[in-house]
Amino acid sequence: MAHIIGSAFVVRVNRSAIDQLATLIDDLAFIRENGLSPILVAPDRESARRLVRVINRSSNDAVCVSGADAATIPARPDGIGNVQIGLLHALASSGFLPVLEPVGYAPFGDEIELDADTLTAAIAGATEANRALFFSDTGGVTDPTTSAKIGELSIEEALLFAEDQRLEPGLRATIRAAVQGVKGGAGAAQIIDGRIAHAMIVELLTKRHLGTQVSATHLA
Repeated sequence: MAHIIGSAFVVRVNRSAIDQLATLIDDLAFIRENGLSPILVAPDRESARRLVRVINRSSNDAVCVSGADAATIPARPDGIGNVQIGLLHALASSGFLPVLEPVGYAPFGDEIELDADTLTAAIAGATEANRALFFSDTGGVTDPTTSAKIGELSIEEALLFAEDQRLEPGLRATIRAAVQGVKGGAGAAQIIDGRIAHAMIVELLTKRHLGTQVSATHLA
């Protein structure tokens, strides 16, 4: 893993996926063996530390990282500043697996709790990630008119769904974060159910979408 830019694989893990890890740990090992550098974003501090403990039962290489560490995630009143990827690069290139607590660095005050979706988008953009994955119990975006699961969305299509009041607010926030990740430089973003066995590998290596992919190149 010579460089994290372009090889990052950013995954926002939710609580239910941590409770039911399925094949997450095996999938992370496979992804790393194929030259990608996973970065996990936990929903909160407690979940981040729990995830590190679980991963280290088998691999001893997961490291819990706060956004305050090395001022990696500068927090601003209006959101997140410029992400500093030096620490993430150092960890990944040395064979460690960063697990981020959603906490921002505030130089003149207390640390600031961050939204995990927003943090994932910021990390994906800063690293020009190969993929940004958002675990969601919805398993992706369902068209409220047809009740059909949508496999692919362009940025423009995704933004329309993000404003659709028929979708639940948490999913709409995740859609917006997926769009921001792609607009920031990620190759694509997927919203998937992380409890499904090998969901990450299916999304990475096949044309089949278990959930919904957002990309800049998809045409309706």
